[in-house]
Amino acid sequence: MPERPPAAAPVAVVIEDDPDVRDLIDIVLTQAGLTTVLAGNGFEGIDAVRAHAPLLTTLDVNMPGLDGFAVARRLRELSGTHVVMISAMAEDGDAAAGLQAGADDYLVKPFRPRDLRAKADALVADAAGLAARTPPGVLLPATLELNGLVLDTATGAVELDGRPVELGAHERTLLTTLLSTGRRVRGKADLVLSVRGDRPGPTVVDDDDRQGLDACVEALLHRLGDTGDRPRFVEAVGEVGYRCAEQR
Repeated sequence: MPERPPAAAPVAVVIEDDPDVRDLIDIVLTQAGLTTVLAGNGFEGIDAVRAHAPLLTTLDVNMPGLDGFAVARRLRELSGTHVVMISAMAEDGDAAAGLQAGADDYLVKPFRPRDLRAKADALVADAAGLAARTPPGVLLPATLELNGLVLDTATGAVELDGRPVELGAHERTLLTTLLSTGRRVRGKADLVLSVRGDRPGPTVVDDDDRQGLDACVEALLHRLGDTGDRPRFVEAVGEVGYRCAEQR
């Protein structure tokens, strides 16, 4: 299996048994700025995801040995990678089964390359958002850690006490922002802009934005199991904002 690419390059794992389709997906994702790792079956794909912590994984359904639904369930046990299932199965129930198994998106073959490219571009832009918002001359460490929580700043992968945790894009950006500034209080308006990133929209932060941020924090803490009276990872500072909890 290829060695892990440099941290600066987001990784995509392509799990597809048809060489022609695999090559097409490889071209699309490479053009989107991803470094690809190719796998010809489900078992190789699971190993590749475990080894490379990809930002994105594309997944065929009809494969010998282990089908895409089984692979998706395995991936959800070990990774927060964004899974795009690509299949010739076109019935409504097929897409629902794929999403229920753990896929984030479902494309029907023959798919339009621009549809996959759009999904890849959005993920790459979101992953790059933190770097774009980091002040010049400030470099994030390879990992950010707090009380058993480890975040890989290159891939966005999160582990808690050695187990992978699946986060949404906004939750991951919020967590990275807070971990990167430690005990310093981040105001709600500042955090809203950080989570929003470079997305088009007004720069004014209103009450709805602040309430949305509070909901995002609540969702993040729920995923991390940080719902007790003594915060383990994130604590509120009145109505002002949030900061990281104390190191234990």
